[in-house]
Amino acid sequence: MTTFIAAFVALLIIVAAMAVGVLFGRPAIKGSCGGLNQVGLSGSCGGACSLQEEEECARRKSQQ
Repeated sequence: MTTFIAAFVALLIIVAAMAVGVLFGRPAIKGSCGGLNQVGLSGSCGGACSLQEEEECARRKSQQ
Protein backbone atom coordinates (compact mmCIF):
# COMPACT_ATOMS: atom_id res chain seq x y z
CA MET A 1 0.00 0.00 0.00
CA THR A 2 2.91 2.32 0.71
CA THR A 3 4.21 1.84 -2.84
CA PHE A 4 0.81 2.75 -4.27
CA ILE A 5 0.62 5.95 -2.22
CA ALA A 6 4.19 6.92 -3.16
CA ALA A 7 3.47 6.34 -6.87
CA PHE A 8 0.24 8.35 -6.63
CA VAL A 9 2.00 11.25 -4.92
CA ALA A 10 4.77 11.17 -7.53
CA LEU A 11 2.20 11.35 -10.34
CA LEU A 12 0.44 14.24 -8.62
CA ILE A 13 3.73 16.13 -8.41
CA ILE A 14 4.40 15.53 -12.11
CA VAL A 15 0.92 16.73 -13.11
CA ALA A 16 1.31 19.80 -10.90
CA ALA A 17 4.67 20.60 -12.53
CA MET A 18 3.08 20.38 -15.99
CA ALA A 19 0.25 22.65 -14.84
CA VAL A 20 2.78 25.28 -13.73
CA GLY A 21 4.15 25.33 -17.29
CA VAL A 22 0.66 25.96 -18.64
CA LEU A 23 0.03 28.72 -16.10
CA PHE A 24 3.16 30.57 -17.18
CA GLY A 25 1.82 30.57 -20.76
CA ARG A 26 4.74 28.81 -22.35
CA PRO A 27 4.07 28.24 -26.08
CA ALA A 28 3.02 24.75 -27.02
CA ILE A 29 5.51 22.30 -28.48
CA LYS A 30 5.15 22.12 -32.25
CA GLY A 31 6.98 20.49 -35.09
CA SER A 32 8.62 22.18 -38.03
CA CYS A 33 7.61 21.89 -41.65
CA GLY A 34 10.13 19.77 -43.51
CA GLY A 35 12.24 19.19 -40.42
CA LEU A 36 13.18 15.68 -41.49
CA ASN A 37 14.47 17.02 -44.81
CA GLN A 38 17.14 18.93 -42.89
CA VAL A 39 18.74 15.66 -41.75
CA GLY A 40 18.42 13.87 -45.08
CA LEU A 41 15.20 11.96 -44.42
CA SER A 42 12.09 12.47 -46.50
CA GLY A 43 9.50 14.31 -44.46
CA SER A 44 6.17 15.81 -45.39
CA CYS A 45 4.19 18.93 -44.66
CA GLY A 46 1.11 17.31 -43.20
CA GLY A 47 -1.00 20.44 -42.71
CA ALA A 48 0.27 21.26 -39.23
CA CYS A 49 2.29 24.20 -40.52
CA SER A 50 1.43 27.88 -40.75
CA LEU A 51 0.92 29.48 -44.15
CA GLN A 52 4.46 30.89 -44.09
CA GLU A 53 5.92 27.47 -43.22
CA GLU A 54 3.89 25.81 -46.00
CA GLU A 55 5.22 28.34 -48.53
CA GLU A 56 8.77 27.67 -47.34
CA CYS A 57 8.20 23.92 -47.61
CA ALA A 58 6.79 24.27 -51.15
CA ARG A 59 9.79 26.42 -52.12
CA ARG A 60 12.22 23.79 -50.80
CA LYS A 61 10.39 20.99 -52.60
CA SER A 62 10.52 22.90 -55.89
CA GLN A 63 14.30 23.34 -55.54
CA GLN A 64 14.90 19.58 -55.29
